[in-house]
Amino acid sequence: MEKYPPEKYGRRNRRRDCQGSWQARYRDPAGNQKQKCFAIADGGFKAAEAHLDKMRDQVRSRTYSDPKRGEITLAKWWDLWWEAQPTRAVTTRNRKQSNWTAHIKPKWGKYRICDLEYIELQAWITKDVKGYHTRKKVHEVLSSLLRAAVKDGRRIPFNPAADLDIGDAPGKHPDDVMPPTRAQCALIVEHAPHYYRPLIVFLENTGMRWGEATALRWENVDLEAHHLKVKEVLSEDHGRLFRKEAPKSNAGFRTVPLTPQAEAAVRTMVERWRPKSTITPIGGDPFDLAADELVFRGPQGGVLTRHNFRRTWIPAIQAAGLARQVKNRETGRMEWWPRVHDLRHVFATWLKDVGIDEKDTQTVMGHERGSKVTWIYQHSPADVAAKVRAAMAPETEGVRTLRAV
Repeated sequence: MEKYPPEKYGRRNRRRDCQGSWQARYRDPAGNQKQKCFAIADGGFKAAEAHLDKMRDQVRSRTYSDPKRGEITLAKWWDLWWEAQPTRAVTTRNRKQSNWTAHIKPKWGKYRICDLEYIELQAWITKDVKGYHTRKKVHEVLSSLLRAAVKDGRRIPFNPAADLDIGDAPGKHPDDVMPPTRAQCALIVEHAPHYYRPLIVFLENTGMRWGEATALRWENVDLEAHHLKVKEVLSEDHGRLFRKEAPKSNAGFRTVPLTPQAEAAVRTMVERWRPKSTITPIGGDPFDLAADELVFRGPQGGVLTRHNFRRTWIPAIQAAGLARQVKNRETGRMEWWPRVHDLRHVFATWLKDVGIDEKDTQTVMGHERGSKVTWIYQHSPADVAAKVRAAMAPETEGVRTLRAV
């Protein structure tokens, strides 16, 4: 001010962003000027010079991240990230939103994303998030959220949730995942109400998922060719059913052969309800189910729901003497065996028993991968044990065995 008096050179405002003895100024990749101040107690000139060298090196190597962009809270970043997400299946979006609302937001929503650290996240997911599958889904959402922050102009330099250890999946004895036998299914049909017997027989003889069977329209059934086509499913959105154009995966679009028992079940329901041979386009009202085109319906002509059918299924398996309650080791809840979904597993086991190979079984069942088909249905523990014993029998003949004295 003394060397350049305002009267002669004009007034110049003092810099108000210099809070220390030294200020390191540099330009980011966009050309905007950035700065950071250092007091004598913080290292003064040497600290400012080291910071300046570091920032310039990051700009040159394109690894620069603006510290202030990382000061956004995780809750605000979720709003930006969620708005930019591509359209997904309704059930997938609901699951992600539920994981955010129930688990991530209450704990980390007010934290700045630049303050999140690996060890704190690991301790939280280990102690506070219960259940392997829940931890897996929560970790997927959190990691995707922070991975996007790294990509978005490097709000944070790295993803602290990328390598979280979610533990191992709880093991199950093979006997606990084996489905009921066909003889046991016959007992369930015998003790079920007459109206629902065709549906149970149909599920056992086609292996279709619940949403695929309840969405089956008369136009997609060809009794002369003895098959049907799976083209859509019924799904649920917060308790309300809606039509979904695609099955669970691309492998779900398939042609399913009809056994005589399955054909009889279809004819019974068609004679009862006389469904229309049209397919109403999916669109407009998301909850327009066009029930008058469905093959399988409820007793009042409406769409079948899992909740209502459960009231029929549990008394039927109890009356058949098959029902047992099994404790879920992950959630701690008691669950009934057999489940309706186990009828799908009965069909897969039947395909194995009649000699259908793994690839064809995978196609008929609508599986993208054959792993489940291979290790649960195609190779049961009893079959493997018998095969090994038969192979070893010749070697053990004439061998002296031990006896108790």
